[in-house]
Amino acid sequence: MQSALSLIYPHQCVSCDVLVEQGGGLCGSCWRDTPFISGLVCDSCGTPLMGQESDRAEHCDDCLTLERPWGRGRSVMLYRDRGRRLVLALKHGDRHDIARPAAGWMARAAAPVIRPDTLVVPVPIHWLRMLKRRFNQAALLATALGAAARLQVSTRALARTRRTDLQDGKSPEQRFANVAGSIRPHAKYGALLDGRHILLVDDVMTTGATLAACAEVCLAAGAQSVDIVTLARVAKDA
Repeated sequence: MQSALSLIYPHQCVSCDVLVEQGGGLCGSCWRDTPFISGLVCDSCGTPLMGQESDRAEHCDDCLTLERPWGRGRSVMLYRDRGRRLVLALKHGDRHDIARPAAGWMARAAAPVIRPDTLVVPVPIHWLRMLKRRFNQAALLATALGAAARLQVSTRALARTRRTDLQDGKSPEQRFANVAGSIRPHAKYGALLDGRHILLVDDVMTTGATLAACAEVCLAAGAQSVDIVTLARVAKDA
């Protein structure tokens, strides 16, 4: 059946639509052009670092400067070039099909921080923004990641109680102030956070302001620990 469907609906690269052997992936050219993160990375956010991998945890300048309320973090790719185009296609181009392969990449990147009792929780968006956009891209990624890694997912454990301004163009200080007090445990589903190891999921990390706000809420709600994974990371050298 699958082979017959492949003949009728051939698999295409999720980036350029070139035909590929397996569905939900990139062609060889797009794979080479995508800025996947590998090698030594910051243990708190996943941004690439200079040097060789070792058993010692290393941190980038941002994570040495800013106090992160979460423990460890990983990211799949840099937010530039084809990586940026993939994120924007998912977020603004209604390309929900990107979520499945992206979740597979995120599961591999986050393998060092995933535990069997992990609860996957996406960064929430305000209901007015949800009404306009019709979906939360972080929730799409979290649901697909849960399926790929066989982890429990709660897309409603956190709620955004205030519609914040867009973070684009704001300084780090303005970004943190913009999201302060805007996130709370969900009145009904927030109880799932208590006693759990939480893996926060978002599409892009820039300063980490939104992820920090979510992590603080999770810990205040009784979470044992919080780690993060994002599809892309804005890096200073990107």
